Amino acid sequence: MRFIDEYRDREAALRYARLIAKITTRPWTIMEVCGGQTHAIVRFGIDELLPPGVTLVHGPGCPVCVTPVELIDKAIAIALMPGVIFCSFGDMLRVPGTRGDLFSVKARGGDVRIVYSPLDAVQLAARHPDREVVFFAVGFETTAPANALAVLQAHRMGLKNFSMLVAHVLVPPAMEAILQSPNNRVQGFLAAGHVCTVMGYREYEPIAKKYRVPIVVTGFEPLDLLQGLYMCIRQLEEGRYEVENQYTRSVRRQGNEAAQQHIREVFEIVPRKWRGIGELPQSGLGLRAPYRAYDAERKFGVVTHTAEEASECIAGEVLQGAKKPTECPAFGTRCTPEHPLGAPMVSSEGACAAYYRYRRFTEKQVSTP
Repeated sequence: MRFIDEYRDREAALRYARLIAKITTRPWTIMEVCGGQTHAIVRFGIDELLPPGVTLVHGPGCPVCVTPVELIDKAIAIALMPGVIFCSFGDMLRVPGTRGDLFSVKARGGDVRIVYSPLDAVQLAARHPDREVVFFAVGFETTAPANALAVLQAHRMGLKNFSMLVAHVLVPPAMEAILQSPNNRVQGFLAAGHVCTVMGYREYEPIAKKYRVPIVVTGFEPLDLLQGLYMCIRQLEEGRYEVENQYTRSVRRQGNEAAQQHIREVFEIVPRKWRGIGELPQSGLGLRAPYRAYDAERKFGVVTHTAEEASECIAGEVLQGAKKPTECPAFGTRCTPEHPLGAPMVSSEGACAAYYRYRRFTEKQVSTP
């Protein structure tokens, strides 16, 4: 990747840390929304450069992590059906449902395949007209345009054997749910740069105004994060509550309008359950009526399936920023990447996976009775 060293410059990072310390006069709690940002913060020790009063908490910014267990169970049920080729990105295969995971389906003879694009699944359907090909469409707004284009491509090709198990979720309703919680302690947000590359940041402006909370669209490298934190803390110290854009090299206020048009053409806003959080109104995407033939839940009759979360897993509290991964009594013992209790331990963007990979030998685990 070109131009990466500039965003990992040690001296520049230390200068930003000193600037943050200089302007900070009181404690502040800031949430980074994106799981990619969480991993960068933990990997590079960004939180350890901050003044003692500044606390970073990790939000529900990992789409794999917030996919509810019942959708994992639906994926497993479909993948086990005869004649189905079930396609997914690799990070979904180890996410536990109540009856194992997609890797265990593959071990039992199910045709589960890792793909790198939803269009790969469309091509599989074209090559195997005698098989049903299902793509597990997981993600925030970032991946929605590509999934919309896959549906449009299948529609143009007249494919009857292609469908999607849709698990898309939207960031702004999750932020509002956190701010509305009686236990909320978040005073500022670092918004997800990749989501805003697609959607822009106009929809965050009413949230900042309504809840009097600064929101800074931020990238994923150490200097991005430190600059985003500086901008957010400066607003808090000055009593301002605005949306600012740190990630100017990728994000415009209006976003990618062509991508947004593809999303609107194929998807509509629907209620969506979030793992560990529950159902949030108007927080997900579902296929619009003209494209319901590509809805795998309806096609395979699994719409009404329900399931419960593992009682020992505190993923919901981690995803809402109420607890750190090391506050879970199962962290690193009964819950590991090889044997996860919840999605945040196995996802490449999960907070628990980040702490396990980078801090399990340095962070003191909190024991709870």
